[in-house]
Amino acid sequence: MTAPLLEITRLSVGFHGAADKLAVRDVSFRLNRGEILGIVGESGSGKTLTALSVLGLLPYPRAYHGKSSSIRLNGTELINNPGLRQYRGSKIGFIFQEPMSSLNPLHTIEQQISETIMLHQQASRTQARQQTLKLLKLTGITNARAKLNSYPHELSGGQRQRVMIAMAVANHPDILIADEPTTALDVTIQAQIIDLLLKLRRRFGMAIIFISHDLNLIRRIADRVIVMKEGRVIESNTAKQIFEAPENDYTKTLINSFNIMNNHDFISSDNILDIHNLTVRYPLKKNFWGKVTQWLNALDNVSLHLPRGATLGIVGESGSGKTTLGQAVCRLIQSSGQIIFNGQPIDKLHKNQLRPLRRNIQMVFQDPYNSLNPRMSLSQIVGEGLEVHFSSLSSEEKKQRIIKALTEVGLSKNDLEKYPHQFSGGQRQRIALARALILEPELLVLDEPTSALDVTIQAQIIDLLKKIQQKRRLSYLFISHDMRAVRAVSDYIAVMKDGRIVEQGTTTQIFEAPRQEYTRRLISAAMEEQKHE
Repeated sequence: MTAPLLEITRLSVGFHGAADKLAVRDVSFRLNRGEILGIVGESGSGKTLTALSVLGLLPYPRAYHGKSSSIRLNGTELINNPGLRQYRGSKIGFIFQEPMSSLNPLHTIEQQISETIMLHQQASRTQARQQTLKLLKLTGITNARAKLNSYPHELSGGQRQRVMIAMAVANHPDILIADEPTTALDVTIQAQIIDLLLKLRRRFGMAIIFISHDLNLIRRIADRVIVMKEGRVIESNTAKQIFEAPENDYTKTLINSFNIMNNHDFISSDNILDIHNLTVRYPLKKNFWGKVTQWLNALDNVSLHLPRGATLGIVGESGSGKTTLGQAVCRLIQSSGQIIFNGQPIDKLHKNQLRPLRRNIQMVFQDPYNSLNPRMSLSQIVGEGLEVHFSSLSSEEKKQRIIKALTEVGLSKNDLEKYPHQFSGGQRQRIALARALILEPELLVLDEPTSALDVTIQAQIIDLLKKIQQKRRLSYLFISHDMRAVRAVSDYIAVMKDGRIVEQGTTTQIFEAPRQEYTRRLISAAMEEQKHE
């Protein structure tokens, strides 16, 4: 077996005067080269104290290690090592939870990053400045040269976190410890920071210890996971095993209680869909010679962006252009403007060119009863797409895929030969989902998927959509006039009126600080309706 990069054995941490109660007790684990180890647990579980121990950053002399505690880096003991300082920043980098309290408010960004370069590399001030500039560019700081003389308070939260990362990787450490590095950031910036860390890991070959209470985030990036409770490691395994087949009851409770309705940290910083100046026009009047004299702009220069893994809610009153937008994205109607999917313009593609892409963009229509063929059995409806896009599969393979899709949406293989009229409204919506999901799409356009359902079934469908999104890392365009449903499912919201986008932003921004009177009316109407239910 290859020797581990970092090996922690029976680590215990206590505090004098704390009634001999240990805050960390007998923690043991290994970290291999290039590996990402996730440490999860509730507040007070000992995650941060374990990480601080690695670099000897505990608040001594009040804190102490147990007699049997050992932390070895490449075979060298770090506990009570008089030369520990040389490892800080050079062999092990540390990203603290709150950069504003970790950065010196009296020093410029250049001074703070250059300091660690000059200390460990014996570089001159000029050399350190050049390296600092490269690091700022590498970590995605825009206008990096101008930021050299900035102070921490002059930067945004995301920029400060990038500066902390630049400091941590300045000397190309073997290990990067990231302690809740995205907790104080909004979801978009969180995704950017995570993508940056993964990029740096590949570039420098670093191992990462990633500490978080956020299970979605850990699931996305970690190779292995340890779960901590009350200072102990209660379970340790691969990320796949921890999340799909946890053994410890506490781990099961932790995963089951995690509210997937409000956490979307698998969202990427790149966009799966970009729409620029999308316009759809219908003729209203023609003259004697058939020339159109009046047009209706169902969509009028609409521009939107959907990050990969996110849900963009499209809201507005009837006739606002919501459904037209969804159909245009799926190339079901003619439009002008640009539609970019996965970085590829698709608005000019011909029918034959579009066919291979259609499995990646699927639409779930508003009324499943009318969109399901009443003369086809459930097996035929769900499996129809396989005949087009996976024709090489055998009959048995197709049947197994159909059963798998039905099971995923909560239906049974015993329903295979039933017809649409034999199902309830909620079940028909699940069938429509299964028909789309069986093709393994990357983007689902959901057109009023809950509008015809009662509130209990609505909640079930929304919960199902969230679970499927988390499992498959899907992106959703969620079209609805129901502000409550949109709020429950969306990361971002665009408000439409008369074919135009009148306001867009994060879900929190739209509901807590709407800028447009029209948006305020929509929200007010939704809240008033809720009072009377």
